[in-house]
Amino acid sequence: MKKKIKYSDEPIDAKVVDDFLPSPEELVPRDEKVKVTIALSRESVEFFKAEAKRLDTNYQKMIRNLLDIYVKRHNLNTD
Repeated sequence: MKKKIKYSDEPIDAKVVDDFLPSPEELVPRDEKVKVTIALSRESVEFFKAEAKRLDTNYQKMIRNLLDIYVKRHNLNTD
């Protein structure tokens, strides 16, 4: 048998804290994007499309993220 909880009428010592969670809008990254036209090999596009389908995401987003990671790593090595 579970142990019963005994409640009392003692005052509760509580304080209100400011909302520290970000708004939903702050959770969506708003990186500035620039539209470009680029010719890629069929093999590369097919690879990213297949992986994107498997991972239920967008292949263009995967390519963009790959380029962003490359830039970040390259910039770290040049500082």
